Amino acid sequence: MKVKIGDTVKVEYEGFFDNGEVFDSTTAHDGEPLEFKVGEHQVVSGFENAVIGKELNQQFQIRLEPEDAYGPHDPNSVHKIPREEFPADLKPEVGMMLVIEQTHGDHSHQIPVVIKEVNEDEISLDFNHPMAGKTLNFKMKVVQIN
Repeated sequence: MKVKIGDTVKVEYEGFFDNGEVFDSTTAHDGEPLEFKVGEHQVVSGFENAVIGKELNQQFQIRLEPEDAYGPHDPNSVHKIPREEFPADLKPEVGMMLVIEQTHGDHSHQIPVVIKEVNEDEISLDFNHPMAGKTLNFKMKVVQIN
């Protein structure tokens, strides 16, 4: 049985950068395999496409360029806000991650942002996904196909 679009799969994986640094893995999630429905875009496209045609218990490795993962880093997604708009009870620091809630009509969602620069008048917020612009490598194993 090979994985096809519409199947629900469980995958054990380890994600790492080119320098070998592991950024995520099944073991980081209490050993629970990642479950997703192929074709539903629940994971990045390169990860999803990699399982199509694979067999149960097949182990493989993939390398995803930014375009197949979280996209390139977009400099237009870095915005400066006046310092007075930043919550007074938070001390902004470069590298700090914040979650901003955006509302569109009846729907709202949370967006992670990273503080890139802090000065007396402004704070630069990066709205790019933290993995944007990065090449990702994965060791993977399909452990269930439904």
